[in-house]
Amino acid sequence: MTRRQLRENIFKILFKLEFNSVDEMTEQMEFSLEDVSEISENDIAYITNKTNKIISLISDIDSIIAEVSSGWKLDRIGKAELAILRLAIYEMKYDEDVPFKVAINEAVELSKIYCNEEAKSFVNGVLAKVEE
Repeated sequence: MTRRQLRENIFKILFKLEFNSVDEMTEQMEFSLEDVSEISENDIAYITNKTNKIISLISDIDSIIAEVSSGWKLDRIGKAELAILRLAIYEMKYDEDVPFKVAINEAVELSKIYCNEEAKSFVNGVLAKVEE
């Protein structure tokens, strides 16, 4: 599985956080990964590990989003956009394996697929305000 595919699966799981409690996310992760065809044990471990790290830092990540998304409260941000921002900010701030610009680019690419046309500009604008 490519990094982009791994990231997309993590995004899909994070999206479910808006509809489930943190306690339910282990089960939601299992459901999500059951639907993925041809996934290796290494890919499952990577997705699970990274998703759990993001969830454990969700309040810190949400604080960063609130700080840089001037005029936008978290509950006004679309659910898909919020999941994308959470993933990207985690990668930008906490994942040394992902270059800053790659995290932004990948977030914009996800927004092109899963959000409306204006979302890519919003996601790019918010992430551009996050400092390295």
